[in-house]
Amino acid sequence: MSGNTPEKDDPTSANKKTISLPISRVRLIMKSSPDVSSINQDALFLTTKATELFVQHLALASFNHGSGKESNSLSYSDLAHTAEKTETFHFLTDILPKKILARDYLKTLEANARRGR
Repeated sequence: MSGNTPEKDDPTSANKKTISLPISRVRLIMKSSPDVSSINQDALFLTTKATELFVQHLALASFNHGSGKESNSLSYSDLAHTAEKTETFHFLTDILPKKILARDYLKTLEANARRGR
């Protein structure tokens, strides 16, 4: 008898309760990369946990610096503002652009076209 419990045989089984993101979805995203041929269970768990912690950090920073503190809410504009103004999250500006109205965007395109002529 080895004395191993099922939890010791699969270290991620006990830890699955400590994460909120669906591991299967993270696995699917990881497998979508052509550079990934196989995924170790420990690597999958750590990637899932790291992603969850990153999202929590982004949400907390956005909430603390956003306008929703009074109403106890977090909005897309809070996230976009944090991505734009915080150097740590600046890489997200392409993913979380500030929302603008279509008419404002069209005006900007027209102004840029006039300058380019």
